[in-house]
Amino acid sequence: MSRLALCSRLLLPLLLLGSGDGVTGKVLISVPDEVEVKEGGTARIDCSFNISEPSNYTYQHWFFEKNGRTKISYMGPDMGPDSTSILDTEYKDRITVLPNFTLVIREVTVQDERTFVCQIGAGVVGFAEGRTELRVFKAPEPPVIKPNTVGMLVTDEPDEKIADCSTRNGFPAPNITWYKGRTPLQQNEKIHITTVITTESSGLFTVSSALYAPVHKQDREAQFYCEVNFRMPGMDRMMESDRVNITVYYPTETVTLTMESPQEPVKEGDTVTMVCEGDGNPAPQYSFHRVWESKDGEDEEEDIEDVTGEYLVLENVKKEQSGRYRCRTFDLNNPETDIKADLEISVNYLEPVEISPESPVEVMLGQDIVVHCNAGGSLPREYEWKRKEKEKIEMPGPELSLSNMTYEMGGRYSCLVSIPEVPGLNSSADIDILVKGKPQVLMKQQEVQVYKNEMVNLTCEAFGHPVPVITWDTDGSVIHSQESDRVSSQLSVLATSELLESGVTCNASNSLGSSSQTLRLESRVVIATTPSPSPPPTIVTSPTVTYTEGSIRKELKKAESRGVLIVVIIVCILLLAILGAVLYFLYKKGKIACGRSGKQNITTPDDQKDDIVVEMKTDRLPEEAELLQGSNGEKRPSSDMGEKYIDLRN
Repeated sequence: MSRLALCSRLLLPLLLLGSGDGVTGKVLISVPDEVEVKEGGTARIDCSFNISEPSNYTYQHWFFEKNGRTKISYMGPDMGPDSTSILDTEYKDRITVLPNFTLVIREVTVQDERTFVCQIGAGVVGFAEGRTELRVFKAPEPPVIKPNTVGMLVTDEPDEKIADCSTRNGFPAPNITWYKGRTPLQQNEKIHITTVITTESSGLFTVSSALYAPVHKQDREAQFYCEVNFRMPGMDRMMESDRVNITVYYPTETVTLTMESPQEPVKEGDTVTMVCEGDGNPAPQYSFHRVWESKDGEDEEEDIEDVTGEYLVLENVKKEQSGRYRCRTFDLNNPETDIKADLEISVNYLEPVEISPESPVEVMLGQDIVVHCNAGGSLPREYEWKRKEKEKIEMPGPELSLSNMTYEMGGRYSCLVSIPEVPGLNSSADIDILVKGKPQVLMKQQEVQVYKNEMVNLTCEAFGHPVPVITWDTDGSVIHSQESDRVSSQLSVLATSELLESGVTCNASNSLGSSSQTLRLESRVVIATTPSPSPPPTIVTSPTVTYTEGSIRKELKKAESRGVLIVVIIVCILLLAILGAVLYFLYKKGKIACGRSGKQNITTPDDQKDDIVVEMKTDRLPEEAELLQGSNGEKRPSSDMGEKYIDLRN
């Protein structure tokens, strides 16, 4: 089958396409008007045709048009089936013609944007051409915006450049649109926009745009940016630049003076910081003044020196610094304009606390006293009384009233004065109240149990004002100590029989009188056992029973009767034991025959008759001895548990 017949059979059903159709004779050809492709991509340009009459001769050519027409491929009857001749052009290595006559261009560049022509010849029937525009696109680089960094004066003239915007290496050349905020800016009498398009050696485009517009004071917060609009295959796209602000210079119209710190009411000792702010740009120069009203009602000013910038700092303020302060600036463009602001500050204060009567104050025992506390201040004050800086006294107000004074009520009292409306503003003062009177003696106990002839330590305390002196009515070793108006004395003395009967008296005296107390000494008696190896202190420190002299006599009589009975029992037991031993001895010597009837005389050698002595001892402690029962069921006294000797010689 010939190549012409094959093409006729394949392409006969195709319809005529697009406005680029060309007609010569009876040959109909169809190609797309445009083909869009990204730079570096692959372009496909279809070409289809229809021959109305049979023909035995056909050919197909592809051309591109740029400064004339250049053929890039050829297919004719003198060539083999499905073969195409690629001519030696700039497209030699980048194009392919498919069997259906589609032209494929690889690695498309922006220089490929031109017109491509598909030509079909059918011999005597004629020929036809179809033209396609190849469109190449490349996205530009993101836009770069550069604002005016010098700053601009407020003006109504569009003479100042606000910013430049540029985008590089796009194809075709993109468009740039300017925005202020979200509002697009259009060229008009007030706004000038200049655009420059530069073609790079690569064939790509760089677009630069400059915005000129009048600026106003409110533009100091406005944001400007540019938008790049460009075309890509099948879509329109855009990119935005960064937002930028511009520096706008405008004169100062108003000024404010405010207190930056402290945030709470000002008190003496604070550091006060005031700041002056004008609404001009650049910030103006400021001056600070102390202001007061003269007698004729006019403002008088005193310059405050050594102040730079917008801050006025007053350290460790005093109440005398209360008053009105002024901040002033001026407009260079209008020197006659007086721009100022005032601030009134009040320094709260609390004067030193005064207490009357003056400390220390003396008051007689049992008398009343009233103490007054006072402190001047800028605001209402509260009073609080404490004793010894700890114990709060429920007595609000500047007056402290104490009735029927005792020694315990003496001491240091504090008056704390504060201003509730000003946190941290408080002051205090102390007063020492001394209670005068004869001493009062204090003994921890009125009676002490002691062992006869042992050393005892006795303590006596006394307090009063003037400070008392302590004496004892007996001799001994004495140690004195003192704390404030309280004195203490410790007496070390031997507990003799005389002291057990009379007691010991502690006497405290000062210039206003004396007081005394007697300490009774009670004898502590222990029924002792035979001395054991352990020293006597073990008996003294162990739990004992203490008796008075009358009870001791009764107990001794009971102990004697019980002791006699116990001795008799013990003697009987010993006699029986001795008798048994003698009988056993005689039995061993043969003196007594077992089973012999009659009586046997039991004798003891004369030389041993008077030498039999039985000794009984006990190591029981007195406590254990008292648990022993006599024959009448009573406890034996500890005195009966000592050593007992029974002489059997008589």
